[in-house]
Amino acid sequence: MDSRLPAHLEVSAMIRAVEAAGGFAAVLHKGERSGGTIVVILAEKGVNPRLFERMPELDGSRKWTCVRIQDVDNKAEFDDYLTRRRHQDPDLWIIELDIANGERFIVST
Repeated sequence: MDSRLPAHLEVSAMIRAVEAAGGFAAVLHKGERSGGTIVVILAEKGVNPRLFERMPELDGSRKWTCVRIQDVDNKAEFDDYLTRRRHQDPDLWIIELDIANGERFIVST
């Protein structure tokens, strides 16, 4: 049996934690309720977006890894990547957390 928390519960927990800390959080694309992959865009006051995804490690665990940073000179590239990623995986959840030091909200999930 998989001990992973259902995606919709994990997303809800992240959103509530960020909002309770005074930040903004939103679901940009709703994926498969139970087993969808979650990617998280972290920003602070709408700037410096970074995309994090849980990547498999050699020991079988999954670690949050920054897979993309928005280039200020080519912002469309970041959005294009998200669009391609969403088309590759229709079960994908895309959430945005806008708060200082947003990494603290994904390390324990």
